[in-house]
Amino acid sequence: MVSGGRRPGEARERLLAAALELFARHGVSGTSLQMIADELGVTKAAVYHRFPSKEDIVWAVIAPALAELEEVARRAEARRRRSDRVATALAGVVDLVVDNRRLMAVILADPAVGRLIREHPTLHALEGRVNAILTGPDPAPGTLVAAAMVSGGLLAAGLDPRLAGLDDDALRHHLLDNARRLLGLRPPPR
Repeated sequence: MVSGGRRPGEARERLLAAALELFARHGVSGTSLQMIADELGVTKAAVYHRFPSKEDIVWAVIAPALAELEEVARRAEARRRRSDRVATALAGVVDLVVDNRRLMAVILADPAVGRLIREHPTLHALEGRVNAILTGPDPAPGTLVAAAMVSGGLLAAGLDPRLAGLDDDALRHHLLDNARRLLGLRPPPR
């Protein structure tokens, strides 16, 4: 078994960390359950015991980021003023991207994962909520284009090798600053 006398849940965390590492190196399509087992030094049956399929592992790897995005949307929707909703959503999404650079790389680099995620109804609804926060009701075409550029740019920024040398705080600052400008928002008060 994957546990070996550790605290409950630690074996699952180790398995997911190993899977994410392999997904980042080989892509999801290029990673087998046997490779995950080998990385952990366990049998393939031990991996199957925790997760019946690779798709289940992918969802377990992505689930914390989805939960965080849900929380970002909830916090933003709870704000009264539109400007506060947008600021809360932007800051939360930027934090999510910066804190999950490796996961973003896996999601964007593997077409199978991208398709799996895009087709998931919960994520689709969540993306709609965040988009509605960013664009507001009845958005003009320019606002829709700006929101699409911000969304795509934030995702791509986690992958771009030119940004790999930026520390998290610098990346966070620049992503937020540029996203605000693209959306035509005033800079936050100093």
